[in-house]
Amino acid sequence: MSARIDLNADLGEGFGPWRMGDDAGLLDIVTSANVACGFHAGDPDIMVETATAAKARGVAIGAHPGFFDLRGFGRLRVGESPKKIERDVAYQIGALQACAALAGARVTHVKAHGALANLSNEDDAIAEALARAVAGVDRDLVLMVMPGLPAERAGERAGLRLMREVYADRGYSADGTLMPRAMAGAVIHEAEEAASRVVRMVGESAVFTGDGRRIPVAIDTVCVHGDNPAALTMARAVRTKLEAAGLSIRPFAEP
Repeated sequence: MSARIDLNADLGEGFGPWRMGDDAGLLDIVTSANVACGFHAGDPDIMVETATAAKARGVAIGAHPGFFDLRGFGRLRVGESPKKIERDVAYQIGALQACAALAGARVTHVKAHGALANLSNEDDAIAEALARAVAGVDRDLVLMVMPGLPAERAGERAGLRLMREVYADRGYSADGTLMPRAMAGAVIHEAEEAASRVVRMVGESAVFTGDGRRIPVAIDTVCVHGDNPAALTMARAVRTKLEAAGLSIRPFAEP
């Protein structure tokens, strides 16, 4: 088992007066925060506040770009061209970089959100657009990807540093992608079950699919979704079990 692992959550996913999840509580547990950049959620106030809170806790700050889909929370598959996706992702990274600068912080990594992330794991052209956007804005940014899928390969071709991610609270399909949320077993709600799965995945460097397959992968970081009602309890359980297994929980991209 690796001696070091990162623990990340998707945060800053409110809009205007509406807030989602316990960001403050999660920032006391995780080591990397993927901050919504205004398209699927987030706004300048929330971005600056989240960056300020993350910096105060030594948590790495990442851009979490998605489709322009506030109503669908970025989970609707929007039929954009690769060129439009590339420009929209670059725009969102830049927005968070500006807001982080106001907080005296910097953006260290990028992780695609929702439908954009799912499509980047299925479609080579979209994966390439994502990688081009990150490389075009700043080649020092780390691209967070699911291992063994098009987004990882596109990031490698672009010469980007990669952070390979597994999910504490999501089930896996036979091809290594995430199970659709509507399927039974796609979303895991029990904290101890999720934590035990994470320790097994990290310990064996593999993900385990709903039909019982084992897929060997490299793992650098574990995600706990901030919009999951059990996120805080789950994040604590995951961190506790990983530390008990002898791992150091630290940001993969040092803030």
